[in-house]
Amino acid sequence: MFGRKSKSTIDSLIGVSMSIVGDVHFKGGLRIDGHVKGNVIADTSQSSMLVISEQAKIEGEVRVAHLVVNGEIRGPVYSGELLELQPKARITGDVYYKALEMHGGAVVSGKLTHDLVGEPMLKLAQPILAAAVKQVAT
Repeated sequence: MFGRKSKSTIDSLIGVSMSIVGDVHFKGGLRIDGHVKGNVIADTSQSSMLVISEQAKIEGEVRVAHLVVNGEIRGPVYSGELLELQPKARITGDVYYKALEMHGGAVVSGKLTHDLVGEPMLKLAQPILAAAVKQVAT
């Protein structure tokens, strides 16, 4: 839809019968079908993708470039590229995203914030504001 979807592949899997207590740090692609009680953080040195399946539950912060959610996350979510919320997605916590694709049925209980970092409009606004302030001062 956005033409920005990452071409990451899934390199690792946390299975449905697996439960992890502690932080998970990963590179590339990760699919979670089980339960993680801790933060899930992707390495920022390369493209990353995280898939949270319908059975999965994360209790902690999630930081990744491309995130696909169809399970449950309890904690803040930071998606640097694309956040896809599938019909059974449940997020309890604030969400920070660059691009968002949300299907009917997905629920976010928290604040949605569009990340404007790197947007050219911010750079253009400064000269306009400076000119307006200069004009008012004279």
